[in-house]
Amino acid sequence: MFLQSELFRLDGYPVPAMRSSILLFTLCALAAPVSSQLDDRPIEDLVSKGYVDSDGVKLHYASIGNGGPLVVMLHGFPDFWYSWRRQMRELAKDHHVVAFDLRGYNKSDKPKGVAQYAMPLLVGDVAAVIRHFGHEQATVVGHDWGGMIAWSFAMSRPEMLERLIICNLPHPKGLTRELAGNEKQQRNSQYARDFQAEDAHEKLTAVGLAGWVNDESAKQKYVAAFERSDFEAMLNYYKANYPKTGSKATAQAMTYPKVKSPVLMIHGLDDWALLPAGLNDTWEWLEKDLTLVTVPGAGHFVQQDASEMVTRSMGMWLHRDGKPVAETVAFASIINASCPFSGDAPRADSMTLYKGKVIGFCNTECRDKFANDPASYLAQIPELAGK
Repeated sequence: MFLQSELFRLDGYPVPAMRSSILLFTLCALAAPVSSQLDDRPIEDLVSKGYVDSDGVKLHYASIGNGGPLVVMLHGFPDFWYSWRRQMRELAKDHHVVAFDLRGYNKSDKPKGVAQYAMPLLVGDVAAVIRHFGHEQATVVGHDWGGMIAWSFAMSRPEMLERLIICNLPHPKGLTRELAGNEKQQRNSQYARDFQAEDAHEKLTAVGLAGWVNDESAKQKYVAAFERSDFEAMLNYYKANYPKTGSKATAQAMTYPKVKSPVLMIHGLDDWALLPAGLNDTWEWLEKDLTLVTVPGAGHFVQQDASEMVTRSMGMWLHRDGKPVAETVAFASIINASCPFSGDAPRADSMTLYKGKVIGFCNTECRDKFANDPASYLAQIPELAGK
C-alpha cells in the first residue's frame, strides 16, 4: 500500500525506498535477544505450503507451528508471504502461524477486475483461511494493505478475531482524517492516486517492485514472486479501496464500528508515506486496550527493518497473560484412541485442536501434517465425522 523514505524510481513512479538504520529502543523489556531458532534451515524449508479455497479463489499459504493458537499474517504492497519470515520462525514455537499470499500476488489466484479486490472479498479471504485450519478465531497480523484488511476484518468479523496486530497502517479513521486535513500526508500519498490510473500497472516491473528490499539474500526471491504476480491486480487494491480525499467535515462524519479485540500497533517512525500523526486518537475507536510501539529509525517495512524488535514485541504481547491466547488442552480429553496416520497410541506432546476437539497423534510430524491441512485428512478421523 505504502512505501517510504529516500525516493527511488519504480519504473516511472517516484516512491520512497527503505533504508537500514540503527534502532534506538526505549523499551528496556525488549532488550533481551530473540530466543533460539527452531533450527538453522531457511524458513522456506520449514514451512508447509498449500492452498485455501475462498469462494473459488485459491490462496497460497505457508504454515508453520505446533498446532497451538492460530496466527494469520497478511502482507502489503509490494510483498508476499515471505515478508513475515523472521516473525514466523519465533512465533511458531507455541502458535500455529499461517502467512498467505494475498489474491493477485505470487502463487495465489489473480481474478480479473477491480471488483474482485473490494474489501468485503479480502475480508472473506481471511475468514476462509481461519476456517480452513479448523479454528473459530485467530490473532490476525497485518502490514500495509494487509493492515487495512486486518482492521476491516476486526470491524466486520469480530466473532472470528481473538487479537489484532497492525504494522504501519493507521486505523482507517485516522488515515482518512490525515488525507483530508494534513497537506504533507496528501503530498506523500500522491503516488497512491497515480496507481489508480487505468494504465498504471504498465509502468511496473518485478525488479522495480523489489527495489526496497535491502536483504540481498531475499531480493531474488522477491523478484521471482513479483514475476508470478499480476501488477494490475496489485493496483486494483488502490482502485477499489484507497480512501478518497474529502473535506475535513466529511472525514469527521465517517464512522466505523469499534474494534472489540485488544490491539497491538507497531509503527516505524521513518515511514515516509504513512505519517505518525495518523496514529493519534486510535484509542477512541477501540473498545479494549491498545498497545502502541513506535520504533525510531525504522521505516514502512518495520517487520523487516526492525525485525527483532517487532518479533519480541509480538511475542511478549501475545504472552502478556502468561500463556498463549487459546483454550488449554488436556491429554485426557483426546477424542481419538489411536493416531489416524500410524495407528499407534497418541502422545501427550503431540496434540492439536480442531473445532474445539483435541486430537492426538503418535508424534509431532503426524500432528503437523494434520494441523497444516486438516481438510485433507478429516476422513481418516471417524470421531470428527460431520464436524
